[in-house]
Amino acid sequence: MNYQETIEYLYNRLPVYQNVGGSAYKEGLDNSLALDKYFNCPHKEYKTIHVAGTNGKGSTSHLLAAILQQSGYRVGLYTSPHLVDFRERIRINGEKISEQYVVDFVANHKENFEPIYPSFFELTMTMAFRYFADMKVDIAIVEVGLGGRLDSTNIITPMLSVITNISLDHTQFLGDTLEKIAGEKAGIIKPQIAVVIGEAEGEVRKVFEEKAKKEHAPIVFAQDNNPIISTGKDTDGSWIYQTERYPNLKGELGGLAQIKNTATVLCAIQELQKSGVNIADSAVYSGFSEVVELTGLMGRWQIIQQNNPKIVCDTGHNVGGFGYITEQLASEKYAALRIVLGMVNDKDISKVLALLPKNAVYYFTRAAIQRALPEVELQQQAEKSGLKGEVYPTVETAIKAALDDAKPEDLIFIGGSNFVVAEALPLF
Repeated sequence: MNYQETIEYLYNRLPVYQNVGGSAYKEGLDNSLALDKYFNCPHKEYKTIHVAGTNGKGSTSHLLAAILQQSGYRVGLYTSPHLVDFRERIRINGEKISEQYVVDFVANHKENFEPIYPSFFELTMTMAFRYFADMKVDIAIVEVGLGGRLDSTNIITPMLSVITNISLDHTQFLGDTLEKIAGEKAGIIKPQIAVVIGEAEGEVRKVFEEKAKKEHAPIVFAQDNNPIISTGKDTDGSWIYQTERYPNLKGELGGLAQIKNTATVLCAIQELQKSGVNIADSAVYSGFSEVVELTGLMGRWQIIQQNNPKIVCDTGHNVGGFGYITEQLASEKYAALRIVLGMVNDKDISKVLALLPKNAVYYFTRAAIQRALPEVELQQQAEKSGLKGEVYPTVETAIKAALDDAKPEDLIFIGGSNFVVAEALPLF
């Protein structure tokens, strides 16, 4: 098989969550452990950092990777889902895994892993772990796929655990309350391994405290130890953070959610330094200011076009994510706001729609995946929240309509799901 045939094999042979949703979700670690044993436990050949959370774990993972590679380490980065290219999931110092490695991995091991019948996520995670070992990384940043306790990635014993925040998402798997979801994500807290919590209040905080106490794991809450004194905006839309250790720290990622992500990352850096990881101040500055170039991160309040009209996309797709997005949209200046919106059918759509601005013109659409909510259904649900707009059968036609309607001083926002953003980016 060539590369394209190999990717088609992975998608067609293995259950893929991003395409079919819950039927691809495999609870438990049996498959991961079986694969790990066959591949000789590759994650034990390097240090790891485990990152979980409802929102912000992707940005946090990429920022940590950028900072560590600027400190001279060879850094593996495993994240999901990808936006444009499967190989985005597996990177070393920003470089995607080679097509040939993917082809050889499947060809050489298919007869051995097929009887295990892994999910797409289980196998690609194992591919990443083996690749990082073969390429001799120093540290790998491993982003949790879904939850934590029973997530495939939870076979690792990291040097540091990070949990960004808790919001209602994937409730059919993780539980229908914040406390239940926190319990699942707290599953990555390991005995005597420090954990940094980005944001947690009330009962959710207690869940983390009790789990850390049980595991004798040092716990740090970024909101308690917030190193950020003040924030301001640069002319290019990036953040300028004032901290005692890092004055005038420029953060390339400009979304409002990045303020809390930054506090989490800075606290994580402190914990890593305590454990002997050498992180220079200069690496923190360059990691924050060049994270996109260093790691290939996309889709986090990404300005696709600066003006005539301004176009922004964001992969936020749940209540927590859209809380920040709508606040950000409210702070923008425009003549008219045009929103290209598509969602998947297993989210709490009504709560997200209730957050969205009613003064915008909507272009309801659907991504080309099985889980996509039909655009007509999305329009009907949106009307109940007072949102009005037309329907378009594809992301491309929706974006074209928004561009045709837009005046130079308008703002176009594209989002609702990772998959809408994934189809939008190649168009620009």
